[in-house]
Amino acid sequence: MSEPLLFSSLPLSEAMLANLESLEYKEMTQIQAESLPIVLRGDDIIAQAKTGSGKTAAFGIALLEKLNVRFFGTQALVLCPTRELADQVAKEIRRLARLTHNVKILTLCGGVSIGPQIGSLERGAHIVVGTPGRIVDHINKGTLKLDGLNQLVLDEADRMLEMGFADDIDTVLAACNENRQTLLFSATYPDNIKKISARCQRNPQMVVVETIHDQQKIAQHFFELRDSNETHPAVLTLLAHFQPASSIAFCNTKQGCDELLSYLRDEGVSALALHGDMEQRERDQVLVRFANKSCAVLIATDVAARGIDIKGLDAVINVDLARDSEVHVHRIGRTGRAGESGLALNLVVQKEVHKINRLEDYMGQSINLEVLPHSDKKSLPSPTMVTLNIDGGKKDKLRPGDIIGALTKDAGLPFEKIGKIDMFDFAAYVAVDKSIARAALQQLSDGKLKGRKFRARKL
Repeated sequence: MSEPLLFSSLPLSEAMLANLESLEYKEMTQIQAESLPIVLRGDDIIAQAKTGSGKTAAFGIALLEKLNVRFFGTQALVLCPTRELADQVAKEIRRLARLTHNVKILTLCGGVSIGPQIGSLERGAHIVVGTPGRIVDHINKGTLKLDGLNQLVLDEADRMLEMGFADDIDTVLAACNENRQTLLFSATYPDNIKKISARCQRNPQMVVVETIHDQQKIAQHFFELRDSNETHPAVLTLLAHFQPASSIAFCNTKQGCDELLSYLRDEGVSALALHGDMEQRERDQVLVRFANKSCAVLIATDVAARGIDIKGLDAVINVDLARDSEVHVHRIGRTGRAGESGLALNLVVQKEVHKINRLEDYMGQSINLEVLPHSDKKSLPSPTMVTLNIDGGKKDKLRPGDIIGALTKDAGLPFEKIGKIDMFDFAAYVAVDKSIARAALQQLSDGKLKGRKFRARKL
């Protein structure tokens, strides 16, 4: 795009344009500029775009513009691979709907009780955002009717297929109104995406947004190792040398994640692993602790980390090189966002050097293999924050202000020592500086919030 395209150039309602203005959404991103005109005129679309490209607003605006708020049946469904992504998508659509009256947006994901969701569906929902498994549960129970659906969005369709949701997607498609509009968003475009498009779309328009991240902002290093036995000590060396306060270490298998976690913890590194088969509460806790800077290293597979958007990530460590070049670029694109410089540290076992040639061709740049730097293990990065868990949340009418008040007003602790607060339905998490952790925990355990006592513990 040579000139910026403005949202005001689109045939949008006055309420939507006013809200976009209030959100300071003026110029469209590339995916928005290329897809919104197609979607608004009612055509199906296949959009190849990465996380962080503005794709949620691209389909969110279109869904809201076509909504009949007087009809409380489900008119739009957004399928996402993970609960984290579904929560992000629903949050963004709610922001876009702020000036559109009486819009009900419902999130339906696994890992929580289905009962309250059934109650919410009985009261009606215009837009449903959810994960395939839980959506299928509701279809089978007859609690979610999709025969009046006008629009279906498959968000990050490639990952849904990678995670084994193909049968669930077919079940959803079979339950949908055949005359709907189908919007398919995918970071990659493999053959299985072409097949699913052929089954569920009519003459889709193709939009491809450049998937290569801004390499200028990301400093990449490739360190050659003789064999895989050197991998774990090499990760330790990189952490000590580069001192990233916050880094994601990517492994290709769950077993690889477990083994690296055990090694790093034995060496005194504050690390957590993210697994696809974790209980939802455990998964929430891991993500909260990593995002609020009370854990230095998150170890994950590509599937487990999909849909997670961590701001201020200092480094990505590719413990195992990604199986294909496009995935590699998506991994390293998690660092160096929002104009900041990023760091990508890659370990290359000698037998995998052939992957470097493919990467060079894909990224259009030459790669030099380096020798690992020498580092002192004593200088390993250590988080300054600690996470405290309160057994009460939004359903208990708790708000972040209640927690801040208890720590600052009641306990007299300094406000600047309190970090990120995350609120869930029945749990709250607050990051505090290590220097006040004991006093903060004592206040939350012995004192009251909203006139009630809640259990609190250090994670």
